[in-house]
Amino acid sequence: MEVILELRELSKQFATHRAVHDVSLAIDRGAFFSLLGPSGCGKTTTLRLIAGFETPSGGEIWLNGLRIDALPPFRRNVNTVFQSYALFPHLTVLGNVEFGLRHAPAADAQQRVRLVLEQVQMSDKQSRKPSELSGGERQRVALARALVLAPDVLLLDEPLSALDPQLRKQVRAELKALQRQTGVTFLFVTHDQEEALALSDRIAVMRGGEIEQAGTPQELYQKPRTRFVACFLGEMNWVDGVGIRPECVRVSGDAVLNACAGRVLHTTFLGPHQHIAIRLERGEAVTVQAAATVALKVGETVHVSWDPIDELRFPA
Repeated sequence: MEVILELRELSKQFATHRAVHDVSLAIDRGAFFSLLGPSGCGKTTTLRLIAGFETPSGGEIWLNGLRIDALPPFRRNVNTVFQSYALFPHLTVLGNVEFGLRHAPAADAQQRVRLVLEQVQMSDKQSRKPSELSGGERQRVALARALVLAPDVLLLDEPLSALDPQLRKQVRAELKALQRQTGVTFLFVTHDQEEALALSDRIAVMRGGEIEQAGTPQELYQKPRTRFVACFLGEMNWVDGVGIRPECVRVSGDAVLNACAGRVLHTTFLGPHQHIAIRLERGEAVTVQAAATVALKVGETVHVSWDPIDELRFPA
């Protein structure tokens, strides 16, 4: 694959703290790449450095083989979709999307606007103002306004966080389909691990301004290199210092070879499956993901087991 965006030992030091430290990343053309991490980990600052809204304290940013970290934002062929969408309230959908093309030839601009409105399924609402749109529709307009400028990389700063949970899942699917349809490289910032796993070709998990681990969603979930990545990407049980995912733990009413005995603390019904919390006789509490049809009572003695191949071990 061809690398379109590369960060080389990128750093940002503010007066009160170090936000980004020696971040190096290579992002392939046409990829959906996510920066994932808790609040304050440096992911949004990294995005702002790429966009040109912050000046690096050190390191380099390369786009399409050219170094851009000294260029002003308007000379970088990237565009940003903000968490708040930042639409012009006095302009219609059409006016908002056209705004960035006001200096382009009229015929070319009209064709590009028409195409991008079709791509985000907003052609029939182009005369409406932002106040007349739902949250999901406003997000589509923000995407259209960014995509119409044909950026090399589209930067998305937690664009789904303002939506309610059910709408987030719907818009998430639309966002991935739109990225595949346009072929534009997306760099997506989120603190939501489910969102990152569902959308991304590759993910970089950030912690304390540094990259903790980068890889495919499957690599990060199944082969995390650190306890932090293991815990941040999904639920994790810890038994004698070893990590086991809830879906890898089996529960039985009968004693089986190499099983640990325990008592059921409570169950949580989650539709297609349930989480069963169990206190082991040895002291640890574990969560088991089991079929919704498994019937266990609080206080019941059970036995849990797992395959050694599913154990995750990390340096002390």
